[in-house]
Amino acid sequence: MKKVFVFLTLCVCATYMLAQQATPQAAQQGQQQQVQPPRPPQWNPAATEWYTPVPPKVAPGRSAGQPPSDAIILFDGTNMDKWESSRAVTERGARPDPSPWKIENGTMVIVPRSGGIQTKEYFGDCQLHIEFKSPPAENHNGQNRGNSGIFLQNTYEVQVLDGDNNETYVNGMVGSIYKQSAPSVNAYTKNGEWQVYDIYWKAPKFDSNGLIEPAQITVVLNGIVIQNHFTLKGDTPYTGLPKYTPHGRLPLSLQDHGTAVAYRNIWIRNL
Repeated sequence: MKKVFVFLTLCVCATYMLAQQATPQAAQQGQQQQVQPPRPPQWNPAATEWYTPVPPKVAPGRSAGQPPSDAIILFDGTNMDKWESSRAVTERGARPDPSPWKIENGTMVIVPRSGGIQTKEYFGDCQLHIEFKSPPAENHNGQNRGNSGIFLQNTYEVQVLDGDNNETYVNGMVGSIYKQSAPSVNAYTKNGEWQVYDIYWKAPKFDSNGLIEPAQITVVLNGIVIQNHFTLKGDTPYTGLPKYTPHGRLPLSLQDHGTAVAYRNIWIRNL
């Protein structure tokens, strides 16, 4: 009986000691459970919603590449009323001559060495759609094969060139931002086929002290992004380094580089 009593006494003591050890841990856990992080403010969903201004309704083109309802049609195959010669006028106050290029089967074709053309209207930020076709390669190579250029704001060139097995410097090949950025891939198909450019242009910004925001461009050729939000270093000269010269809205121009490149389906949207 005495042994049983001693055994029970030892069990009670052991239980008491374990309880004493567990009490601080339980108390600490209880305190941790009681400390809750502050709740974020309860937002009313209406506080982050707005209803004006309502974006205007624009109807997309009926098929891929066709102009949406708010586009300015620069060439639809019927006339060149939106264009004029880019040759400098000699008389003060005179208007430039009409476009010297010709219309053939609904396309606008360069008359080599007649000079470039430019739009009568001036543009800044824009979305531009334009399609071109290189003339037969014949014996021409490099920069002499199907060369022309699309000049945003008369200053910044996206290169037009035959890209069908035509070796040249890569920052001057088709799809390049001339002398500044080679295209990420060559998306040109074949000589004699129509090539489709979609260009998204953010114009540079200037103030009285000069440049405050450089130009940026995204170029899509035949549905493939080849220039992804590229930031221009300035203009695109043939020789020398690019630089910015302050300007405002300016015409879109197309270059005559001595080859009979054809253009069609040209439209633009102000952004």
